[in-house]
Amino acid sequence: MRPGPAALLLLALASRGCLVYEYEHELWLRVDGSGSVFVTGRPELWTAFKGLPTPQDADGSATREAARRLFERSGLRVRRVTITRRGGRPYLFVAADFSDVNRLSGSPAFPDLEVRLARKGDRLELAGEWRRPPAAPAAREGERDGLMAVRFHLPSKIYDHKNAADGVERGNIVGWRQDVAAALGGSALAFGATMDERSILGSTVTLFAWAIAGALALLGGALYLTFRKGKKGGP
Repeated sequence: MRPGPAALLLLALASRGCLVYEYEHELWLRVDGSGSVFVTGRPELWTAFKGLPTPQDADGSATREAARRLFERSGLRVRRVTITRRGGRPYLFVAADFSDVNRLSGSPAFPDLEVRLARKGDRLELAGEWRRPPAAPAAREGERDGLMAVRFHLPSKIYDHKNAADGVERGNIVGWRQDVAAALGGSALAFGATMDERSILGSTVTLFAWAIAGALALLGGALYLTFRKGKKGGP
């Protein structure tokens, strides 16, 4: 079941743990490559990384509408766009669904993200990097503080990862982070992981189905033996 619109922002915030990021991509993947993405960040960082215009509208309505158009032009289904405040600063939050994670790279909403999900034998390999586009507007000196991150909620058993900051976290989360200043300077944030091609949910359902089938077979066998004994002991 997907979280409702009112729960999306709380879900994104809660999953970060103790660290607070100034700019973050959080992706929930399925084994077929579809999923959801949450992007949160200060509007000026959206401009520096995605080229989003930041009109000085008092209520942020123009900024929200610009973000919505950006994601819709990229073929995503936008679920929520909002602006919150933290420490007196505004943060733009967008939640959207995609049908194929491989189609995000280089789209209008993701000029800063390169991501690939490919099947290799009975495993899936996730790889990519996050880098500020050279043509994006420069950020002012006072906008370079804090951390940024890219995080994935993966759907199946993780066999290995490419130097995830905290390893495999609860709920099959892997994440990478760096300083905003380094990212604005052009430093790339590489990421990668290898996982099973079967989802944890699918494997659990299959195991549960086999357990039920086994129990029913045992019950059927017991009833059959009881019936045969009854027939032998009859008149």
